[in-house]
Amino acid sequence: MKSKISYKLILAVGSVTVAIIAIFSYFIINSQQQALIDQIEHNAHQISETIKSSTKYDMLLNRRAHVHRIIDTIGQQEGIEKIRIFNKEGEIIYSPDKSVIGSLVDKRAEACYACHAADQAIERLSIPERTRIFETENQVRNLGIINPIYNEPGCWQADCHAHEAEQKVLGVLDVTMSLEEVDQQISANQMKLVLFAISAIVGISLLLWFLVQKLVGKPVNQLVKATNIVAAGNLNYKIDITEDGELAHLGKSFNEMTHKLAEAQRQLYQSDKLASLGRLAAGVAHEINNPLTGVLTYSSFLLKRQGDDDEIREDLEVIVRETKRCREIVKGLLDFSRQAPTKKTNIPINDMITQTLGILKNQLSIKNISVQKDLSDDLPIVRVDSNQMQQVFMNLLVNAIDAIGKSGGEIKIRTSEEEIEDERFIKIDIADSGGGIAKENLTKIFEPFYSTKGQKGTGLGLAVVWGIIEKHHGKITVGSEEGKGTTFTIHIPVGEGATVLIEEDHHEQQM
Repeated sequence: MKSKISYKLILAVGSVTVAIIAIFSYFIINSQQQALIDQIEHNAHQISETIKSSTKYDMLLNRRAHVHRIIDTIGQQEGIEKIRIFNKEGEIIYSPDKSVIGSLVDKRAEACYACHAADQAIERLSIPERTRIFETENQVRNLGIINPIYNEPGCWQADCHAHEAEQKVLGVLDVTMSLEEVDQQISANQMKLVLFAISAIVGISLLLWFLVQKLVGKPVNQLVKATNIVAAGNLNYKIDITEDGELAHLGKSFNEMTHKLAEAQRQLYQSDKLASLGRLAAGVAHEINNPLTGVLTYSSFLLKRQGDDDEIREDLEVIVRETKRCREIVKGLLDFSRQAPTKKTNIPINDMITQTLGILKNQLSIKNISVQKDLSDDLPIVRVDSNQMQQVFMNLLVNAIDAIGKSGGEIKIRTSEEEIEDERFIKIDIADSGGGIAKENLTKIFEPFYSTKGQKGTGLGLAVVWGIIEKHHGKITVGSEEGKGTTFTIHIPVGEGATVLIEEDHHEQQM
């Protein structure tokens, strides 16, 4: 199951989806975290500026109680952990936590590292440089921002202060805010992104599974089923094709392949059968020809010497008639089994058809059969055995005459040039207005000894025709409809060594 293409595609697309969502989530979470931190940092800076502005006047007047009250009030706001004011020596002079007032802070601690470098106070800092993020003992993150209190003219000119004009920084305002809500919001966003990622992966996988099963899995399963059936020997199995696309084209190619395999199998079976039958026919014909000649000779002699006994005469006539019939069958077997190689020469097909019609002129006239010819004038010359091809036309025309019968009718002969799969062929159509052939019999008419004429035919004529056409690397097809007549179509390749084409439709059987 793991080797199925659907699972492989789902695994591949799922992995790519996970990677894309993970990268996307990483940047989104970092962006959101940075945005929240920037917002908290901005708020902390505003609070520190508010404290500086609110306490400036009271500091100038040295109103410590007022300064403490302002700091205490602001320090009670939600999210503010602590507010401290250091003097230049690092002593905490203002804080809501009274216990730390008067204590000194380490100038190298994280609260002061940005203001001091090599024991030199940095006078001007940007907001990011004045901000720090650290964790408390309770593993809670805090954001601290320092805001230097600069020595303004109002400070060093006032009577209550003893600050020198050269002193740039009087102290530092330190505001610390909790990031617990920010971290909770970031965690919630991370969980949402994880749930979104899982939902997206599941949704994409289900959609992909559905599409793969519909567009790939089903056609592939049909192909697998078809190959198993064909492997079991059923070459007539066809894949139902209802859609377009590459797999549909593959299904059409498979159907065409099995069709050609079936035709090749029938052709091979027919060739083997004809070859075996030919060898048997040659032996049988030679063995029974002489006895048949003797029977016919003596029965004819007895018939001439017979007197007035009508009963004996009728019996002898039956013997003579049936012996002659056996002799015709033997002659057909000898013709059928003849293994002489073809002697090909350059011959115009139209002339050969005209000569054959000349031979059958009286027979056509007697049975009141008209012939309509539509012979193309620009046909190329083909290399064929003239005797064998004349035998083909003779057999087909005689069959057409027999199919029409005594009531009269019409035979149409048409020649043309046709190109099939880059191969040039001369196409000959011979159609009659006879009674036609039943559909179930179309696949049998080229088999030896099968005849639709009953006792009048030997069943070897079309088998001989098929063998001659096959030797010329051509094809013969038949289309027929009961009550409307029969059409035989012959394709003779123009070039030497042309490929034998095999085709079949609902009304044609290629032999």
